[in-house]
Amino acid sequence: MRKLQIRDAEIMRLAIQQEIERSDESRYGHRLHGVLLVASGHSCGEVAQLFAEGVRTVQRWVKRFELHGFDGLRDGERPGRPRSLDEKQWKSLARDLRRTPREFGIEQNLWDGKVLGEHLKKRYGVTLGVRQCQRMFGKMGFRQRRPRPQVAQSDPVKVAIVKKTASPGKA
Repeated sequence: MRKLQIRDAEIMRLAIQQEIERSDESRYGHRLHGVLLVASGHSCGEVAQLFAEGVRTVQRWVKRFELHGFDGLRDGERPGRPRSLDEKQWKSLARDLRRTPREFGIEQNLWDGKVLGEHLKKRYGVTLGVRQCQRMFGKMGFRQRRPRPQVAQSDPVKVAIVKKTASPGKA
């Protein structure tokens, strides 16, 4: 019988690895197959090479399987870091974001990550980085909006001609 080959094998291998990483069930099946190979007599090093994993990773799978059975191969709960704001503060912040930063003594017209960080520190005593503050907007259902910059000394008529979107009320 002729040996089967997959076209673009390297690209397909990467795609399959990404698919395995994408799903909890796929990762569980991947680990299960790895442990099955070790149970069938293959070394952790051989399995690691076949699965494009580290030897220590395969060893951890085997150890977790021996200690906890099948459940040891499943992804566990990863709660992460607790929220910096409690539920009451979270709701209060949502109300704050419906107002302007100027109403809280901040010299800005619009909310952004930096302004939100300053507000959180002043009002709630919580220090968060700019990027984390930007993520909070999304979690709360807000979008960050910035005014479009107007190029210095540009002709408004020419700008309107090349704009991708029509001005409101014009079609």
